[in-house]
Amino acid sequence: MSTFSCPQNGMLPSGGDCRRLSQRMLDISGDRGVLKDVIREGAGDLVTPDASVIVKYSGYLEHMDKPFDSNCFRKTPRLMKLGEDITLWGMELGLLSMRRGELARFLFKPNYAYGTLGCPPLIPPNATVLFEIELLNFLDSAESDEFCALSAEEQDQFPLQKVLKVAATEREFGNYLFRQNRFYNAKVRYKRALLLLHRRAAPLDEQHLVEAAKLLILLNLSFAYLKLDRPIKALRYGEQALLIDQKNAKALFRCGQACLLMTEYQKARDFLVRAQKEQPFNHDINNELKKLASYYRDYVDKEKEMCHRMFAPCGDGSTVGET
Repeated sequence: MSTFSCPQNGMLPSGGDCRRLSQRMLDISGDRGVLKDVIREGAGDLVTPDASVIVKYSGYLEHMDKPFDSNCFRKTPRLMKLGEDITLWGMELGLLSMRRGELARFLFKPNYAYGTLGCPPLIPPNATVLFEIELLNFLDSAESDEFCALSAEEQDQFPLQKVLKVAATEREFGNYLFRQNRFYNAKVRYKRALLLLHRRAAPLDEQHLVEAAKLLILLNLSFAYLKLDRPIKALRYGEQALLIDQKNAKALFRCGQACLLMTEYQKARDFLVRAQKEQPFNHDINNELKKLASYYRDYVDKEKEMCHRMFAPCGDGSTVGET
C-alpha cells in the first residue's frame, strides 16, 4: 500500500532557504539543473530508459502552498511511458534515478522544466519547480515487446529466467489494465504471458517455476473472463489452474463463480464447498455459497410454479397438460 500523501507545506522555499535546500541535494544531471533529495529509499533495480512507470507526484512553485499539478488524489494513477507521456525532461531524469517504492523530492531548473517561456497562466517564465515523486512501480515494456516479437526458436536461446521475467512483466501489465477495468486488454496481456510459458520446455528441476508462473496467469485469466461475462472460458481457465494445484482455493472459487453464472448449481456448490474446505473463514467464498443457496431456492420455486401451472385443473376437469 502506498504511503504517499500530499505534503502539508510542499511549496518551493524562497531566497536563502531555497539555496540551503539545493546545497544538500544530490546533483543528478551534472550541471545542477536537476537536484534530488531522497525522502524514503526504494528497492530493486533502477528504472530503465524505455520503462512505463506508475507514479504519484505533486509539483510546486515558489510561495505556493498548494500544488499546481498533482495526481496524488487519484485512486489508480495511469501508466506513463518514458519519452512519450512524460514531457518534463527533469522528471524523466529523476525517474531514471529511482527504485520501486522510493519517495524523493526534486528541484528542476527552468531548462529541465518549463523553460524560458513557462506555461501560462500557471507557470511563469524561467521558473524553478519542486516535485515530490513516489515511484509505485515500473514495467520494462521495451524488453517484453522485443522478446515477444522473436520466434519460438529465438526465444529458446535465452535462459528460462528471461522467459519468466518477460511473462511476469506481461502479467503485471495485465494487472494494471484490470485495475483500470479494461478487462479485454488485460485478458490479451495474460494470454500473451501464458503463450510464452506454454512455448518453453523447462528441465525437470525448473518445471515448478514455470508451473507457478502459469498458475498466477490462469487465475487472472479466469477472473478476467468472469468480468467479461464469459463464464465458460472462466471455468476452462479455472480448471486448468486446478490441474496445477487441485486444492487452490482461488481456482475453486473462480470455477464456482463461473458455474453459478451458468446456472449449473450442483457443480457450483461442489467447487465452492471444496474452496470453503481450504479456507473456511474466507468471506468471499462464504458469501458466494449464500448467494448460491438463494439462487437455488428461487430456481426451485420457479420449477414448482411451472409444474403447478402445467397440471392445474381446467374448467372442463382436464389438466393443462392433457390433450
